[in-house]
Amino acid sequence: MADAHTDDYRHGEMNSATQAADFHLFIAFAKWGSLFIGALILTLTLWFCTQAGFFTAFITGAVVLAIGVTVLRGKPSQVH
Repeated sequence: MADAHTDDYRHGEMNSATQAADFHLFIAFAKWGSLFIGALILTLTLWFCTQAGFFTAFITGAVVLAIGVTVLRGKPSQVH
């Protein structure tokens, strides 16, 4: 009865490089997507919900996006 259920999983034989790559890809999409959506929401809110106008909203959104890119950009990896 115990041999009726077999699977391909073997403890300790998982390819962790694939899992690590998927994790880093997900974090990158979440990080950059959040920055872009935040800057877009800020721009649209200033444009349509205040008296700021298009150019002020666009400049403010561009500044926030530029600061976000500067802050979120990864440091160069150091090879030892």
